[in-house]
Amino acid sequence: MANSSKETLGLYTDLYELSMAQGYFLAGKKDEQTVFDYFYRTNPFEGGFLVFAGLGDLLTSLSDFRYSDENLKYLEKQGFQTDFLNHLKEFSFNGTILSVKEGEIVFPNEPILRVEGNIVESQLIETLLLNILNFQSLIATKAFRIKQVCGEKSFADFGLRRSHGTGGIQASRAAIIGGASSTSNVQSGFIYNIPVSGTMAHSWVQSFDDELTAFREYARFNPDRTTLLVDTYDTLRSGIPNAIITAKEIETNGHKLVGIRLDSGDLAYLSKKARKMLDAANLDYVKIFASNQLNEYVVNSLNEQHAPIDGYGIGTELVTGKPDAALDGVYKLALCNGTPRMKISENIEKMTYPGRKKLYRYYDSEGNFFRDGILLENEVTEDCKFIYNPVHPDKFTNVAGLERENLQNIVFDNNKITNQLPTPQQCHEYLMKRAALLPAEHKRFIMPHIYKVGSSLKLLELRDQLRKKIAGKQ
Repeated sequence: MANSSKETLGLYTDLYELSMAQGYFLAGKKDEQTVFDYFYRTNPFEGGFLVFAGLGDLLTSLSDFRYSDENLKYLEKQGFQTDFLNHLKEFSFNGTILSVKEGEIVFPNEPILRVEGNIVESQLIETLLLNILNFQSLIATKAFRIKQVCGEKSFADFGLRRSHGTGGIQASRAAIIGGASSTSNVQSGFIYNIPVSGTMAHSWVQSFDDELTAFREYARFNPDRTTLLVDTYDTLRSGIPNAIITAKEIETNGHKLVGIRLDSGDLAYLSKKARKMLDAANLDYVKIFASNQLNEYVVNSLNEQHAPIDGYGIGTELVTGKPDAALDGVYKLALCNGTPRMKISENIEKMTYPGRKKLYRYYDSEGNFFRDGILLENEVTEDCKFIYNPVHPDKFTNVAGLERENLQNIVFDNNKITNQLPTPQQCHEYLMKRAALLPAEHKRFIMPHIYKVGSSLKLLELRDQLRKKIAGKQ
């Protein structure tokens, strides 16, 4: 998330974060060291996984998470005390963040990202962190689902005008991570250096006295990047015939029509008719693009009907994460002042894991994803022979001798990003490599097989001991 050098983000938070931070400060707890975990509970879109995204924007935003004089005057009017406001004058986030890579495939209830720092700084960044990671992970996952059905065909993000305000800027970034080849969003193209693309609107055609003149004029000013919108009046009787005339005319000047776009009607039927008409005119190089309320299910249906569509423009359903309104990512305290902490719930599935932890991915004999395991950080990994179901610990998996990978690494430390951040395109490349290792049964859209995430016996024992201890004090 790009910010000007003068912009501060300390107020990019909820009031209760600041209220708690002031309370910690006034109670003499400001130097207590904490560990917070970021994780989510339910896969979006009834799918089998999540594509983790937003990390780059989060890390770059942390350098701007501070308080200007104007910010502090505002907080003073809200009733915050002078001593606390003086503390915020020099505030910056100096903690440590460990995270999986952006573009990684992750699963419910596993610690995706870990924040270590004093209790004030760790609390203040909670809202910013959740806002960025939850939204971009949701959109990246939606985009990857679309990419799965598009295959070798491309799709562009067309969603800015239907997005939720300026969230469309981050949505375009996340869409690229998930698999979009470009975006119509010029602001995102500029900020993130991602490819931009676009055609024309119906208003261009309507502004001229006739459709053919509109096509000719557009091609005259855009001779090497013209895609004509052919459904303003009548796709088969007017739009495509006029596009053919225009294509033939610009051929004589050494240029080629890039494509036509269908934006209404029966896309399978119209694309088949259009392909025949274009091919009959020796315009087999002209591509056919489609838009109009598309999603992964519509694209899959068009593929099943063998619609000769070369690419898609996908807007509303992509950038709003439809039909899911939000990802249920949470940020929970796991350690404070050296003491493990956890949230208690009558539902064991909602109990959080206490302590400082590490996340491993185990691979089967063919090199594919097999299990994810959550271990206490001070455990000797080699001694962890079994991964247990956290709800039904009588169920477990033997992981002894399996190849494994530590998924979390330090990405931010002492107010600095530790490594060069990958571009959205590089994050997508990483996603595709990882997706190739995820067995197909976890990637299907209908009732995907649940990927198993378990914990070590020592972690379960710590959770149970702490639960009983807390219950005894209530």
